[in-house]
Amino acid sequence: MATVYPVKVPHSAPPAHHNWIYRHGVLPILALLRMGATPRSLAWSIAAGVLIGINPVVGSTTLICLAVSFRFRLNVIATQIANHAMFPLELALVVPFIRLGSRVFGTAAMPLAPRVFQQMARNAPLALTRQLWMWLWHAFVVWAVIASVAAPLIALALTPLLQRVHERVRRHQYPIVTTHL
Repeated sequence: MATVYPVKVPHSAPPAHHNWIYRHGVLPILALLRMGATPRSLAWSIAAGVLIGINPVVGSTTLICLAVSFRFRLNVIATQIANHAMFPLELALVVPFIRLGSRVFGTAAMPLAPRVFQQMARNAPLALTRQLWMWLWHAFVVWAVIASVAAPLIALALTPLLQRVHERVRRHQYPIVTTHL
């Protein structure tokens, strides 16, 4: 019978336990850089996802992100990560976009009192529906103008940052996948 000697394993640092944002936001972007995505394309993809993610038409962001990603050959994964990260901000910005749209287009401001909406819904439901669509349309137009100006600015700001991160990824200075997620 052969004697089994213990094999010495070099001591390694314990695996890092990262927070949810790092695991679900940063690590996928690092993995995309490792798989060959360019910093420039990722910057544009993230910028598109962030800006589409805050559009005032709640529920439309995923489809718009897919359409824009395919049309402009952006990274779908990076666009969707940024898009979904913006959901709380999207909800917070719906009313401000509607208010801004009312100001820009010179329409009546949307009342925020529930009693006013209930009264309008009882007395003139069709008129209320048309008014809601108009407020939403104006908010969407204002958002589109802001997004078309902000997208290049965000992409230009992110590109050098992602280039530095890409260099560190190439030198294996960032963990791409931790062992204990």
